[in-house]
Formats: sequence, structure tokens, C-alpha cells
Amino acid sequence: MKEEDIDGVYQRAGLTHQLGFGQRPALMIVDMQVGFTEPEKSKIAGDFGSQIEVINKLISVARGKETPVIFTAIAYEAEKQADRGLWVNKIPALHSLVRGSELVEIDSRLRRDHEDLIIYKKFASAFFGTGLYSILSAKGIDTLIVTGCTTSGCIRATVVDAISYGFHPIIPLEAIGDRAQKPHEANIYDINAKYGDVVAIAVALDYLRNL
Repeated sequence: MKEEDIDGVYQRAGLTHQLGFGQRPALMIVDMQVGFTEPEKSKIAGDFGSQIEVINKLISVARGKETPVIFTAIAYEAEKQADRGLWVNKIPALHSLVRGSELVEIDSRLRRDHEDLIIYKKFASAFFGTGLYSILSAKGIDTLIVTGCTTSGCIRATVVDAISYGFHPIIPLEAIGDRAQKPHEANIYDINAKYGDVVAIAVALDYLRNL
């Protein structure tokens, strides 16, 4: 298929609808841990400095509106324990993300508060094998603003599960990133078409400010 035909194919299939925002959001910051944000310390990390700046803006506004801020990090219990499942066979570098190590710590450039919840997960989705759904439901959350990394991996998996569980997934474009541009762009396109609303950061900030 020619690249210029993609828009037409998606439009004919009705894959352009926008969900919009709900009434009660939570801000989700996915896997912005040292193992993914500091390339000099981890071979699976990328350069997400610009995303960190944007996420910090969202955090500041969210706090002013008493919107829950939730971080996730991939963390395994020990180097050779079996809690990591099959995924690490596909990505062996994940073995380095051992609980208690520096690679599991949230990047210090992010304005994390001691009251912010951190959900430790072992697979791509922030929902899979965690208590996230119960936590959001108990708080009456209907909208999940998803930020962090990586677009083609844990962001996508979290967004797909979010809409599956009945939450409005909102993805601020400038607040997500990937290790390479092509998978980043392809997944932005597909996520926006099928699973959530990819919006400009200004739109997400305005939404939070006007709650």
C-alpha cells in the first residue's frame, strides 16, 4: 500500500472518531525511570529530556487541581527470580531492572511528590498484573492522561487496556517518546485512530486548568 493511501483507508474505515475528555482525570506517567531515561546508564534508555519538561508542566497543573498523579516503573524482584515471565526472553535487557537498583528509580528531573503513587509492574501495560484498575475506580476516575515512554511499547499497551476498561485515554503528543522516530510516529497515528485521543499539550493543559 502506498503511504499516501493510509489516511484514506483509515477514514473509510471510520477510524477518525475522537472520544473527548471525561469529568475526573488522573495523570499517568509511564516508566520514566532511570533505566529508560538515561542512556549513559542503560542500553535500553532513550533521550526524553523534552518530554520530561512537558510532563512537569502537566504535573504542576494537575497538583493545583488535586488531580491524582500516578507513576509506573518496571521492576523485578531479583536477578534470577521467575517473576519476570516470558517478556524478558524477548527483551533480555529488561533483566537489569531489579527492584532497589538505580535503574528502577523515577528520573530525578521529574517533580514527583512523596504522596504520588508508584505502581511497579512487570509487563508493558500499567494495568496488567497490578491494582491500577481498582485504584482508579475507587477514585471515580474516568479519564487517563497517559504520558511517558515508550510510545510503541508501554504507552500503547496502557492505552489499549485503558479504553478496554472504560477510561478515556488522552495522550498529549509532546509528553510521550520512543527510542526511534519511525515506531513513535506509526504508533501515534494508530493509537489516535483506534484507542485514544492524541492531543497537543496545550489542549491537555487547558482541560486540566478548566476542571
